[in-house]
Amino acid sequence: MYRINGMEDHIHILSDLHPSVALADYIKDIKVSSSKWMKASGYFPDFKGWGIKYCALTYSYKERDNLIHYIKNQQEHHKTESFRDEISRLFKEHGIDMDEKWFWVDE
Repeated sequence: MYRINGMEDHIHILSDLHPSVALADYIKDIKVSSSKWMKASGYFPDFKGWGIKYCALTYSYKERDNLIHYIKNQQEHHKTESFRDEISRLFKEHGIDMDEKWFWVDE
């Protein structure tokens, strides 16, 4: 299964990943292939390349439909909550300590 939807500064991808595939390799393959295509296509003249970081979260299969709905409607969602605020909220809700200096690139 694979679902993708993008925003100005990030994308959401919902994907099944076989346990034998390393997440870092999977992300690298997505970034390399999509970068080549976006630069060659001419459809994205302002695209300079992907950021070096990414966030990968797991989900419960029972939440799959809710997550698909969220991805389809993320543009509407991000009108009220920025990506940065959303990630910070999700980490706090799940008791994950987040080192802001590591996670966000200085703007």
